[in-house]
Amino acid sequence: MASSPRGKVIPLSPARRIVDELLHHAKHIPSLPLARDCRIEALVNARRTGTGVSWTGLFMKAYGLVAQRHPVLRRAYIPYPYARFYEHPHSTCTVLIEREWKGEPVVLGAKVIAPETTPLALLDEHLRRFRDDDVLSISPFRQVLRLGRQPWALRRFAFWSSLYFSGYKRAKRFGTFMMSSLGAQGVEQIHPLTPLSTYLTFGPIQADGRVTIKVIYDHRVMDGRHVARVLVDLEHILNTTLAEEVRAPQSRAA
Repeated sequence: MASSPRGKVIPLSPARRIVDELLHHAKHIPSLPLARDCRIEALVNARRTGTGVSWTGLFMKAYGLVAQRHPVLRRAYIPYPYARFYEHPHSTCTVLIEREWKGEPVVLGAKVIAPETTPLALLDEHLRRFRDDDVLSISPFRQVLRLGRQPWALRRFAFWSSLYFSGYKRAKRFGTFMMSSLGAQGVEQIHPLTPLSTYLTFGPIQADGRVTIKVIYDHRVMDGRHVARVLVDLEHILNTTLAEEVRAPQSRAA
């Protein structure tokens, strides 16, 4: 009898090791998802006649503006050496970007500091670089891949020391919130995991402006009713402040 064929062993790449480490810490967060079916037709119409700013940039800036009104979105639970909250003075977004590196599709994180005060055109430029420039030319990507090459114990210590002791270092190294979306592929994420206090995601955006916006939140830091108010404010800011900023370049041109 012929022996059955055997598969092959595939070692984890540095990027996949970082995902493994991220999920190890994220699974310890008592996170809950909260979603709202929103209507952002004003922004859809403004974007249709405006400059075509990316949806990721629009949602990132809107969330930063909402975090100015709701400081709890800039807070983190720090357990050591004693349990406390840390509140950062501004938002820092860790946006997840899919790239191809050494023949493998990988997801890498890059930080955008203070998106609430950054012009949309500059946010779009940052996102374009993250998507299109050489992977190793992006400093956050290099740092992640360098850490992924280190031994398991060193990776674990780097995450542990950054997330659980100093709120300032946590915000500097990991950001205050994480975001990604698979809406362009027609997919809505159900409960993505993150070691941060909140994770922002949104589903497919319909032609009439209907979209499901979701915030996954650390229940130690905030409660559901507060997140519900955040989602209401987020819809409002997308339809007003962000729609006006998208229309502004066309108004000046006219």
